[in-house]
Amino acid sequence: MADVVLQGIEKKFGSVSAITNLNLEIKDGAFVILLGPTGAGKTTTLRLIAGLDRPDNGDIKIMAIRS
Repeated sequence: MADVVLQGIEKKFGSVSAITNLNLEIKDGAFVILLGPTGAGKTTTLRLIAGLDRPDNGDIKIMAIRS
């Protein structure tokens, strides 16, 4: 596992803002749970971390490597 850092992440789908200014740091070996109501951006966040989608703004770093 590796450190995962999200800085200023923003993602829109058309005119709908799914994620606005998300900052998150996950340390190596940590267990993380994303909780929230439908449409809060949980799946979008996971898709961004996995590299399946690209953020409109911001940086995602895994092991200090920018993706």
